[in-house]
Amino acid sequence: MASRGYAQAALVLLAVQLFCLGTADADQETGTVIPAESRPCVDCHAFEFMQRALQDLKKTAFNLDARTETLVLRAERRALCDCMPVSSLR
Repeated sequence: MASRGYAQAALVLLAVQLFCLGTADADQETGTVIPAESRPCVDCHAFEFMQRALQDLKKTAFNLDARTETLVLRAERRALCDCMPVSSLR
């Protein structure tokens, strides 16, 4: 008789668990979902980030190019001045 009571208790617990799992699944299905049209896509954000990074790289490359050109001209001027004696400049 005790085993029959345990079996009934186990069946009741199983039914409660199934009921709880069923309602949990239903809650997840009917939760607040933002429609895809109104949420920004990850690819768009990645594209914008990469676009800004590319612009920054272009600016940096331009600045480095200008700086390199200035340094090369300065080095060439020094080399010219070092090769020519001061007396020939007058």
